[in-house]
Amino acid sequence: MVTQRLPGGRLREGMLGRKQEISLQFNQILDGLLLAFLFWFAHWVRFQMQGWFDLPVIPTFEKFLWVMAVIVPFTPVVLEFQGYYTNILQKGPLTAVRQLFQAMVYIGLAIGACVVFLKWTTDSRSVLLMFAGFTVAAFLAKEAIFKSILRKRLLSGQLKEAVVLIGRPDDIEEVLDHMPLEQQLEMDVVARLDIDEVTTEGLIALLHTRSVARVVFAAEHAYFSQVQEALIACEREGVEVWLSADFFRTTLARPGFENVGGRPMLVFRTTPDISWALLFKNAFDRVGACLLILATAPFWIVAWLGIRMSSPGAVLFRQERGGLYGRPFTMYKFRTMYDDAEQRRAELEVQNEMCGPVFKIEDDPRVFRFGKLLRQFSIDELPQLINVLLGQMSLVGPRPLPVYEVEKIERSEQRRRLSVKPGLTCLWQVGGRNRITDFEEWVKLDLKYIDNWSLWLDLKILLKTIPAVLSGFGAR
Repeated sequence: MVTQRLPGGRLREGMLGRKQEISLQFNQILDGLLLAFLFWFAHWVRFQMQGWFDLPVIPTFEKFLWVMAVIVPFTPVVLEFQGYYTNILQKGPLTAVRQLFQAMVYIGLAIGACVVFLKWTTDSRSVLLMFAGFTVAAFLAKEAIFKSILRKRLLSGQLKEAVVLIGRPDDIEEVLDHMPLEQQLEMDVVARLDIDEVTTEGLIALLHTRSVARVVFAAEHAYFSQVQEALIACEREGVEVWLSADFFRTTLARPGFENVGGRPMLVFRTTPDISWALLFKNAFDRVGACLLILATAPFWIVAWLGIRMSSPGAVLFRQERGGLYGRPFTMYKFRTMYDDAEQRRAELEVQNEMCGPVFKIEDDPRVFRFGKLLRQFSIDELPQLINVLLGQMSLVGPRPLPVYEVEKIERSEQRRRLSVKPGLTCLWQVGGRNRITDFEEWVKLDLKYIDNWSLWLDLKILLKTIPAVLSGFGAR
């Protein structure tokens, strides 16, 4: 998305990436539904008033459907043209009222044109006037609620992404100065690096230690030689790169272009782009997790009682795992090992059957008898549905590794599996599960999933997971 010029010479800044673009579209759909309800409500109130007061009789609602067909789809478009959906946190009520009033005027002119040129009739101006009043009141209330929720989420850090800015100091300051408040609050700038001093090794170390989600370059094209090395490093890590591209003409609106603070950016991604499909995946994860928790509730009870009777210690096992971009989170499982399992891991390292940083052995002596049963049918994994509800995991995605194993990963290509949210099941789980002993093969399956992701692929993996779990195939 690039900068667009509006009437009067004003520039409208594009939203920050596909995430905000889809948020805008979703907001417009909600506004369209709200407008449809408000128009129906205005007609209902006016229709009831003719029985309460001595007012002229108006036609039934069916006679007004053409008016609603004009209002519902076009009002959100006009509001966007007026800048209604931008800089929400910095916009005051008077500005919102002015934008709403202007939109109502434009829509009124469109309705008037239909009446004059197409000979369509409304037969009741009072419905339109009441609708306009209801719309202003409802939209102001909706915006106030939305701003309150957005401000709380931004201040709580729920929407923040770790970002590294690279460029000349004055270029970095210029990017930040022109960035809207919402965009600034969504970014946790963990480092500002001078492009003349940054090294590839230093950047990679920073990506690892700070769980960086995005690198933004604010550098002129004269620095392309320095940018290329850093770009290759980020590509291997699966970290997004945003490259300032204001030396291009803004008439170029191709996929891969975004906009930050009025400055066009080239975006290089190795992960699925933000889309309606990805948002549906996130919604499906949470709904699916809720349904699975309800459906598997008896297994939770059996596991809880069985662990209590089989082994002293906590029922739930908590461990720090590497999440999206390697960001640590606490993953939950039903405990299947004796309470001193972590202390005994060092003495069993020589028996490790996996090539690479992952530790796995067959017939692990730390697993108690009931724990083996839980593992055989993957019942021990059920508490991870809580992680899915919390948004830390997905139903389908690369399996999360313990933080200490993530830190052992040496090759950048292997860390790219951290560029998407981890999951309960994956291609490795249904394709080879614990038969695969080479971490490199495991990573290849994860990268195959990332590079070919689709909702259909997720569905196929979920369907294949069911027989794999029921048969206990490959479980240890």
